[in-house]
Amino acid sequence: MLKSLFSGISGLQSHQVAMDVEANNIANVNTTGFKYSRANFSDLLAQTRSIATAPQGSLGGKNAVQVGLGSTISSTTRIFSQGSVQNSDKNTDVAIQGDGFYIISPDGGNTYKYTRSGDFKFDGSGNFVDNNGFIVQGWLRDSVTGKVDSTASITNINIPPGLTTPANPTNNVILKANLNSGPLVKNSSPAYEIKSGTPPAAPVPPAIDSNGNPIASGDIGIMFNGAGEAFSLQKDQGVWASFQASEKKDGGAVTAGAVELDVTFTLDDGTTKQITTTGGLAGNSVVVNANRFVSAINAQTSITGIIASYDVVNNKIDLINDNSAVSASHNINVSASAGGDGITTGAVTTAYKYQYDPTASSIPLNANKTFRTMADLRQAMEAQARDPDANGIENNIEIKVNNTGKFELSNPGGSAEDYDINLKITAIIQPGVTQNTRFTQNMTSMNAVLPRASGGKTFSQSFNAATHSSSIDLFDSLGSKHTLRVEFRKTAVDKLTGSTWDMNISVPEPGSIDTTQPFNEKTGSIKFNNDGSLSTFNPPNISFSGNNGSAPDQQVALFFGTANGFDGMTSFDSQSSTSGISQDGYTGGDLVGIRIDQSGTLVGSFSNGRSFGLAQIGMAKFTNNEGLSTEGGNVYIQTANSGDPIIGTAATAGRGFIQSSALEASNVDLSRALTQLIIIQRGFQANGKTITTSDQLLQTLIQLKN
Repeated sequence: MLKSLFSGISGLQSHQVAMDVEANNIANVNTTGFKYSRANFSDLLAQTRSIATAPQGSLGGKNAVQVGLGSTISSTTRIFSQGSVQNSDKNTDVAIQGDGFYIISPDGGNTYKYTRSGDFKFDGSGNFVDNNGFIVQGWLRDSVTGKVDSTASITNINIPPGLTTPANPTNNVILKANLNSGPLVKNSSPAYEIKSGTPPAAPVPPAIDSNGNPIASGDIGIMFNGAGEAFSLQKDQGVWASFQASEKKDGGAVTAGAVELDVTFTLDDGTTKQITTTGGLAGNSVVVNANRFVSAINAQTSITGIIASYDVVNNKIDLINDNSAVSASHNINVSASAGGDGITTGAVTTAYKYQYDPTASSIPLNANKTFRTMADLRQAMEAQARDPDANGIENNIEIKVNNTGKFELSNPGGSAEDYDINLKITAIIQPGVTQNTRFTQNMTSMNAVLPRASGGKTFSQSFNAATHSSSIDLFDSLGSKHTLRVEFRKTAVDKLTGSTWDMNISVPEPGSIDTTQPFNEKTGSIKFNNDGSLSTFNPPNISFSGNNGSAPDQQVALFFGTANGFDGMTSFDSQSSTSGISQDGYTGGDLVGIRIDQSGTLVGSFSNGRSFGLAQIGMAKFTNNEGLSTEGGNVYIQTANSGDPIIGTAATAGRGFIQSSALEASNVDLSRALTQLIIIQRGFQANGKTITTSDQLLQTLIQLKN
């Protein structure tokens, strides 16, 4: 009978402990990072009245007769299930989503404690602490490497108040862009730009030739008109140009009577055109014969380009070729076979042929008057205009390339060799050579009449080169900004290998990047393969000096991509554009804010616009979280049964990730806890009933004596 009393008492005691555990859970329903516990019941040692016996013969076996002695709380289990993550407005609040604990220390890192509560803040000394004043442990940024090394030992996280970052000079510039290789461009600039002031001596741009004219560089065959359309000149395409009408007036006298015309014109291509007449009568007058001859010659003007007229005063036939017909011949040799027609053998030369040759050596006035660059064509035309009769005496006619990329011809006068310019330009059309319409249109805009000494000018349309430019600020050792500008200009195309672009790198004065004038500019080139990938570029780096008290000879590496790759500069048939440009320098700045990312890195934002990791929160993981012991204040300590902490960064090796501006709520479920209270209450009441019932039985037993 007494056993039932003791069993009831043990039951009351067990349920009281369970009530204490559940009451603690409910009390901490709003405790950040709290993990609820569960009381584990177990029965006590039972008294055995008889042991179990095995079956014997026809008699069955018997079970043991045991009487239990009550219950006890054998253990409590802390449940580390995930609490809900609640957003907050405090950027130093952090919550763990997953397994792991923050590491905190009350004594500067000599001993460690662990917590799930991420209600952290900075104290007056810049220590990152929890509500107990314990300092959060992690890793700090190395001032030398500029990185947070999470493989080192953890230490106190401390970010000094008023932290500043010194200026960092630019060491690398990375450019990703496409330079248009197609026949239609939007980005172009004049083929040559005359800079203000006195041009420096060659070879520093703008280079000048022996006559003081600026040299327009670049292959004219790959240039563009004002609408951005490529000329795409092919070999031997070009123009005829004459600066005055060619006249032949030295013919003999036209005679009367039965005289016939028999003249042969040798054309540009070496073929001949024979012109004859019939109907010469004995009674024909001089005028009749002359008119017959003129009519016969003019009937073939569309082929020969020759216009004939009768000079009544001198009684002879004049021949003129003004280079005005594209399909007609431009240079004529005359062979007259008979006298009395007013024509004598000789040349009627009016135009020069200027043909494009992509392999020309850039010597302007060569034997065939071929050209490759605007400089070639300009000088060849000017040489002919200044000495059209090849007598070695030049006039003052000038042809130059102005700052809008146009050929500009002027007739200023001041020479005994002056003449009235009657400029006629026509396309070259011959077997195997078609007219280049765009180039012809650009050049025929110059057709004009400029009287001698008039000072008049005539212009071609503009010649443009495909260009593209990008700029970025680079920083010196003092943190001062200097604009680095990179300009590209298409200069050559090789059908087999690819294209070449000139490159001009510049910084504003007084900065310098070169040892020759102009000191603030450096020229180079960039080449592409025929698939648009980068081939080579030069220079690979520049030596920059701000000349403002900053460190001189600052080495800045240029990265435009890898050879034969598409990771940087490319040249495809698409509009020129810069897809990315960056550099690694910055000016000094003050710390203006801190945010925490998912890896637990405290990222500082500075007034110079830079952001980088200042520290990283360490996290510990245990083999047995339930083996940790709580010390109050949301703090756990390691025990012999928890295992050693495995320290590392968030979101690695099974550790959860960190969510900033959020806190992990208690994982206590009130509905479960309140239900558990009812169960515990009923259990407690039932055990109490056991005691009262046993007491009544004992009372009955005692009364039997009376």
